[in-house]
Amino acid sequence: MAQAARCNDADAFAWGERLASAYREIGDRAMRDLPIYNDALGVEAVGFRPYNGTIVGIVVTPWFMNVVIQAGAIAQEASVPGLRVRFPAGDIDFAVSEVIPVGRIASCSLFSPMFGFADMASARATAEAALTELMLPADSEEAVRRRSPATSTIDRRNFLRGVLTERSG
Repeated sequence: MAQAARCNDADAFAWGERLASAYREIGDRAMRDLPIYNDALGVEAVGFRPYNGTIVGIVVTPWFMNVVIQAGAIAQEASVPGLRVRFPAGDIDFAVSEVIPVGRIASCSLFSPMFGFADMASARATAEAALTELMLPADSEEAVRRRSPATSTIDRRNFLRGVLTERSG
């Protein structure tokens, strides 16, 4: 935990890039020929940053988009299948897994499969928007304004859970 607590922006960026590299290798080796693979997309680490003694960001791949946190310090026990992490937007449930050579991660699916995205620019923009929402305190004026049916048609909590639903006005 002490190492994660000293994490800076450069460390978080580097960890995200290592994670993206691991997923690129997984994509090339095991995913490319599967029917859930969107050839229009690549693998990218979006917005990785230090957060509350760990690292958080979003990984975009041709087969999923997940919020990912570095879980080594949080989920010490090998048998822990999941954990709940408090973010400014609220509590989010994560599944814990191991990605070689990166280590233990916790991930929360936003989208899978990724056929709703025509290109990497739209996937990246969605990932950036999701991360912004995740870091927005649920009771802030901005969050209240965004939840207002007059200003937003997307339910923020469902967006973070990967279920885009439009509100009826």
